[in-house]
Amino acid sequence: MKAIELIITLNPEVMEIAGRSIAISSFSTIIASLICIPVGGLIHFHEFCGKKTLIIIIQTFYSIPTVCVGLLVFLLLSRSGPLGMLGLLFTPAGMIVAQIILISPIMLGLSISAFRGVGRAVQDTAVSLGAARFQSLCTIIKEARYALVSAVILGFGRAVSEVGCAMIVGGNIRGFTRVLTTAIALETSIGNFELSIALGIILLCISFTVSLFLNKIQQV
Repeated sequence: MKAIELIITLNPEVMEIAGRSIAISSFSTIIASLICIPVGGLIHFHEFCGKKTLIIIIQTFYSIPTVCVGLLVFLLLSRSGPLGMLGLLFTPAGMIVAQIILISPIMLGLSISAFRGVGRAVQDTAVSLGAARFQSLCTIIKEARYALVSAVILGFGRAVSEVGCAMIVGGNIRGFTRVLTTAIALETSIGNFELSIALGIILLCISFTVSLFLNKIQQV
């Protein structure tokens, strides 16, 4: 089958698209993790007015349509938008911004759930044993590490499989912003099914790997 041959022979175009897709989604996930995990900890371990409402709002955005996020970022990054001077529209950097916004609610909500699973007793025990604030935080993160890793993996899975943000913000420019999902949509529309199938197989393999890692972590 031609599609399998494209993968086995490491077709340059296929590898380029797959590599770019993984790179953009990886950067998005890393940056979102650095933001969402600390913020999730702050939200969980501090009591404030409207905390429950805030968590409900975060959870509501779990299923936000990717095209809505793409439209929002497009308006922000367009020439007439407030961030137009940065020149990020139709660039990989702009796609990373869009994916960060897309996956942040999921990663933030799951981070809060991860810290909630640790329980207050662990923090109180660490403090009673003389642990400093930073040591207590490290203890809590260690206890919640598997759930936090699951949040990161799910965030990456959401990022790598989305198409709306990538299409609207990236523009699907060949050799620059074209990723797996946008390439599949384009190649299918013009009847290049061999390349579409090859890219689809790679995307499915990535999704399977993400699910496999998640399953392994949940069994620990």
